[in-house]
Amino acid sequence: MTGTPTHGPAAAARRVFAFNGGFFTQSHVRRIMALAGYPVRAGLPGPEDLVAIWGNSPTAHRGRAVAAKRGAGLLRVEDAFLRSVHPGRDGAPPLGLMIDRNGVHFDPSVPSELETLLATHPLDDTGLLNRARDGIARLRELSLSKYNAFDPTAPVPDPGYVLVVDQTRGDASVTASGADVARFREMLVFAQEEHPGARVLIKTHPETAGGHRAGYFDADDESDRVSLFADPVCPHALLDGAIGVYTVSSQLGFEAILAGHRPRIFGQPFYAGWGLTADEAPVARRQRNLTRAQLFAAAMILAPTWYDPFRDRLCTFETAVDILAAEVRRWREDNAGWVASGMRLWKRRPLQKVFGQDRAMIFDDSADAPARAGREGRRHMVWASAGEAGSAVRVEDGFLRSRGLGAELVPPLSLVADDLGIYYDPSRPSRLEHWIAARATLRDDQRARAEALVKAIVAGGLSKYNLDRATPDLPEGLRVLVPGQVEDDASILKGADAVRTNLDLLRAARAARPDAVILYKPHPDVEAGLRPGAIAPADLEGLADAVLTRSDPVAALAEVQEVWTMTSLLGFEALLRGVAVTTLGAPFYAGWGLTEDRGTVPPRRAAQVSLAGLVHATLIDYPRYHDPVTGKACPVEVVVERLSHGRVPRPGLGLRLLAKAQGAAASYAHLWR
Repeated sequence: MTGTPTHGPAAAARRVFAFNGGFFTQSHVRRIMALAGYPVRAGLPGPEDLVAIWGNSPTAHRGRAVAAKRGAGLLRVEDAFLRSVHPGRDGAPPLGLMIDRNGVHFDPSVPSELETLLATHPLDDTGLLNRARDGIARLRELSLSKYNAFDPTAPVPDPGYVLVVDQTRGDASVTASGADVARFREMLVFAQEEHPGARVLIKTHPETAGGHRAGYFDADDESDRVSLFADPVCPHALLDGAIGVYTVSSQLGFEAILAGHRPRIFGQPFYAGWGLTADEAPVARRQRNLTRAQLFAAAMILAPTWYDPFRDRLCTFETAVDILAAEVRRWREDNAGWVASGMRLWKRRPLQKVFGQDRAMIFDDSADAPARAGREGRRHMVWASAGEAGSAVRVEDGFLRSRGLGAELVPPLSLVADDLGIYYDPSRPSRLEHWIAARATLRDDQRARAEALVKAIVAGGLSKYNLDRATPDLPEGLRVLVPGQVEDDASILKGADAVRTNLDLLRAARAARPDAVILYKPHPDVEAGLRPGAIAPADLEGLADAVLTRSDPVAALAEVQEVWTMTSLLGFEALLRGVAVTTLGAPFYAGWGLTEDRGTVPPRRAAQVSLAGLVHATLIDYPRYHDPVTGKACPVEVVVERLSHGRVPRPGLGLRLLAKAQGAAASYAHLWR
């Protein structure tokens, strides 16, 4: 054993059999094992084969018995340390597995592959340890743990308590450590004696709080100093307020180490014995001292087998976190349910798919909608341009939207839900502004992710609508692209001041660049006759050297040196491609030191932000993404790949007919403007 898990295609030299139905009924588990080189089959093994068992589960004895009788080896499988929103007993599939030929991480009787990694791997690679430090910081920032069905903003008790961690009765990690009820009682006594006068909180396990399995403590253990605490709160916040942490073998002890504690351990979990814990029952063979980063690197980066269900492949720890973060965010924002107002009929089905996965949305345009949301314990959302939102969350299309126009009723792949304002309205702070200011400083992993995202977007030629149109030959010279906009668009009504029409924008660009080649690109919705903002050909004389009709504005960005805009998203897309941008309004990307701003930009935008910081805030932190293939919440990179490869749906016949009717109505209305 070299210290590296024996996973991958080479591992498939030995066949794997199972006698636990979960290996056959749980498709995620079966697929992860197959990709790791251990496809599970039914039948009887031979001496050269392996028998897969699930840790020390109640059915594991079947596999052990067959393996012993047939002379086969054992392959022990368990959940990785980041799992899902809900516990597995609620039916949630795992994000990754610990697949081990030697032992199982929670059983100290035999060294597991994880223990061997911790004992023998150098764990001194700078890149690996930087990944570990960034990973620790990211889990805290995103409030991620093994199970994640909690509100990160839920209040925790006032600091100064001692935390005693309960576990589910008969848990395999408890029995493998030789612990029992008496051991838990002893732990509680130690916690009180070593912290005289301090409050003691007994943290109830999520499966106990959910009614699945009993714990070792109950109401009889409470006293004037000791109380049970079952609220679903963020483990990181709970650990931050603790002055001491006591556990038998809970993963919360591992997280306590990452939070800077030296927990008191009464069992023999994988994280004990490496100089980071106070051990009541030391494992004699564990003599090495490790740092928190080294422990994390082995347990979270090297040992697990992580799975990407969107690409159906194994993945890195970082990609696994991206995937879990998207799903956790969806649950945390949507699990209470929504009452939605101002949503046009065609939008309701796509919105239901995004926001109604846990609890079906209610669409209510009456004045009673906000009160109804309050009565039913739901949140209230409004379409951002539908009118004043009050305290409601404002919803709008995201910045990587679709293949096709919103006005053609193509469903969005990204949406923003802003609890402060909305990104195109500079008159008040928005959640996006908050994120941009927060990203003035980036960790290495954040910068790398944002830069990789920019490369993928540019390489894929992606924009908001991705219309796949050709760009004509352009005149030579200093080329300035002037993107037209929909003149009644909310971003102009809210974010433009002196220059508010496409014609005035062209005049300003020509006045400032009299010798440049001015390229005017009408907005696609205007070209389609769906929205106002057209300029008569006669008015373009002397202002535009070329009009890029029915062409791809993003392709044109590769041919120009400057973009002049009021508030168009094309200005942001130009920044991604290294093109200089001048703004005459106050779009969300103005005011951060990346653009020349000739409009009135809110003075609160004072931070100097890098392009990577702007991208991270705008495309990673702010929007939510919906995968059209799996129907699940996903990271931005999945949507970029879907758009790049064309794996996105087109509207059906009913929506196309509705789009034509809407366009006809818009054209008719335009005649009367």
